[in-house]
Amino acid sequence: MIIAVDYDDTLVRGSQPNLPLISRLIGAQRQGHTVILWTCREGKSLAEAVDTLAGFGFRPTLINQNAPAAVRFAGHDSRKIYADLYIDDKAVKP
Repeated sequence: MIIAVDYDDTLVRGSQPNLPLISRLIGAQRQGHTVILWTCREGKSLAEAVDTLAGFGFRPTLINQNAPAAVRFAGHDSRKIYADLYIDDKAVKP
């Protein structure tokens, strides 16, 4: 399974890490799933996010790029990230 997860307000809310989600994603990786950090961040801001996650023991499989299996399936590398599951704060209704 390919899982795409957003950073801001999803993996980290304000300055607080979402430890239950981070733990589940680490578990998913251990089971062989691909976890993509799917964020609008770039440059220094992206590097800070990746470093923050590493401090909690989470290293995404990929960052803002498609999994090789998705590229093979589609026959090209789309700018849109393909995933089986998207985890994003914007997908949750209050």
